[in-house]
Parts: sequence; C-alpha cells; structure tokens
Amino acid sequence: MTEATFTFRVEEQLKSAFALAAKAQDRTGAQLLRDFMREFVRNQQQMAEHDAWFRREVQTGIEAANAGDLIAADDVEAESALWRDNLRRKSA
Repeated sequence: MTEATFTFRVEEQLKSAFALAAKAQDRTGAQLLRDFMREFVRNQQQMAEHDAWFRREVQTGIEAANAGDLIAADDVEAESALWRDNLRRKSA
C-alpha cells in the first residue's frame, strides 16, 4: 500500500487536547486519524449501499403498483390488527 501525507490546519488547543487523549489510549494522533478516516469511509459505503438497496425496493414497489399488484387497504388493516394483538399479548 502506498502512503500519502494528509496535511490540514487545526486550532492548537484542539491539537494538544487530541494528542493527550490519543496518548491516554496508548495511540498516536496519526493512528487515531487513520482509524477515524477508515470508519468514515466504511460508513459512507454502507450508507450508499443501503440507499441503492432502498431505491431498488421502492422501484420494485412502484412497478408492482403500476402492474396492479396491490393489497387492499382492508387486508392491510386486518393484518396490522393481528400484529398489534400479538405484540400486546407478548408484552402483557
């Protein structure tokens, strides 16, 4: 893996406090920043994957609705009532 230098400006007080906090964890600031960057990238990837999945699901629903593949509101209400009753029984 090739490495690159990442330079940015930060208030001296924040830099000092961060260095002390890192030292308390027996880590360097650079180690922690790399960890934070990896976690941020991982979170962004997961969010993008979830967004893509969600959009596919919505599109599937739109296509089903356009094709007339719908569930009547009364049927949804009846099933929801059963779910609520089951939850109430479990929590009682």
